[in-house]
Amino acid sequence: MSQPRQLDNPLYRLLRDEKVADFNKQKPKDGSVDLRGADLRGLDLRLLDASHIDFTDAYFRGADLRGLDLREANLEGASIAHAQISGAYFPAQLCADEILLSMQFGTRMRYRPL
Repeated sequence: MSQPRQLDNPLYRLLRDEKVADFNKQKPKDGSVDLRGADLRGLDLRLLDASHIDFTDAYFRGADLRGLDLREANLEGASIAHAQISGAYFPAQLCADEILLSMQFGTRMRYRPL
């Protein structure tokens, strides 16, 4: 299992500094943003435009994800232990049990085929 890490990426640094509005402005309009394995523990990400972000194996322990639309983000292998997720949309490939287990126990979320 991969460990969460600090990324050498200017967009990642904006998120780490909770400059979510600046991240949204600088995020490319087409293509995806690679935040695989990112350490996003405890961050307030409520206003994040999460579309087309690859959060594979990312670590969201205690993060505030309330109201986020994560349907177009890749969360395979991500952990959302103790995150606040009320009102968040998740990708259709994640069943409710995967989300609940990850939130309660920190398990890595596994996608199921559609």
